Amino acid sequence: MLKFLIKSFLVIGVIVAAGSFAYTPLINYWKERNKPNWETTKITRGDAVRMINSTGTVQPVLSVSIGSFVSGPIVELKVDFNDEVKVDQILAKIDPRLFAANVARDEATLATRKADISRVQAQLQQARNNKLRGERLREKNEDFLSDREMDALTFDCDGLEAQLKVAEASVLQANASLENSQANLEFTVIRSPVDGVVINRLIEPGQTLASQFQAPELFIIAPDLRKKVLVFASVDQADIGLIKKAKAEKRPVTFTVDAYPDELFTGEIEQIRVSSVEVQNVVTYPVIVSASNLEQKLLPGMPASLSFEVDSVSDVVKIPNLALRYYPEDILYVREEDRALLDGSSWKSTEETEDQAQLTAKEKTDSQREKNKRHVWVKDGDQLRAVEIVTGLIENKYTVMVEGDLKDGDELVSGLKKK
Repeated sequence: MLKFLIKSFLVIGVIVAAGSFAYTPLINYWKERNKPNWETTKITRGDAVRMINSTGTVQPVLSVSIGSFVSGPIVELKVDFNDEVKVDQILAKIDPRLFAANVARDEATLATRKADISRVQAQLQQARNNKLRGERLREKNEDFLSDREMDALTFDCDGLEAQLKVAEASVLQANASLENSQANLEFTVIRSPVDGVVINRLIEPGQTLASQFQAPELFIIAPDLRKKVLVFASVDQADIGLIKKAKAEKRPVTFTVDAYPDELFTGEIEQIRVSSVEVQNVVTYPVIVSASNLEQKLLPGMPASLSFEVDSVSDVVKIPNLALRYYPEDILYVREEDRALLDGSSWKSTEETEDQAQLTAKEKTDSQREKNKRHVWVKDGDQLRAVEIVTGLIENKYTVMVEGDLKDGDELVSGLKKK
């Protein structure tokens, strides 16, 4: 029995000794197994550019709508879509027969009115001669012609002089009618008023035009389509201040179109229009961007995706946005001194929890500026340490650090790896 007890104690001692020997490695292994494995990203140094993205539509600088002043069937169509035209080039012809007949009629009327002038002039000359003879006879003897006969000769002259004025006015009227008919005849030939490209044709051969009440639109021509096009973009009202600054500094605008997804086009801000557009409580302003179109790749109506360069800085420390967005999930991951940042006790106050609608304009501005103060997290042993920074210009992947105890190459925590 004694031997059995001794053997039992020896076995228990061995087990306790083995457990004691293995305890520390097991604890260390368990700690290492449950130790958080952080994802990190590095701070870098370089240039930073802030961009504002928007969408727009390519439009010609000018669209000239060409219509018809006269009515009639189209007998000739000289141009088609995409044709380049010059000033005074013939685009189409309207059947001129009725207008030519009107010209012939008015020419005949004018000739008749001119003949009337000749007839009245001859009659007037005869009346003047008769009056002159009567005056000579009266000078010889007043009894040769009575006053009544003399008055008749005088009034004949006056009446024919009036008829001559009427005939001359009739000539002017007939001449005006002729000019009107000739103008209408010239209007049967549709000519281009500008150099440009036909971007739309709204008529077909044989089509009859009716322009009694409104001039029908026949063609739309875009002048200078090769030289320059405009991109009409809609920019949110919150970004208009930055867009104005970019225009004053003549910063470039880059954009792409779906037709050439691998090609980058460059333009410049030409105009910021003050006519706002509100859609579902979202206010935007039209911003006009001009771009060269020598290769004529940009066509009217193409949707464009624009990026406005509004600010840039050189040789600055840039923090990855992943690190700025990271927030520790568990307060135990954070060292004791920084845990107040997670429970909010270090930044909550009565003033900051007030309704924003009750703040004054200055208070709102100051509050907006305070938003640039941020915290990022770095590894401090097995825990995380918060580093306060002040941010500046924001890019898609990086944000410029204006103030902070960090340098190029430092690693920031951006997440926790799943085990």
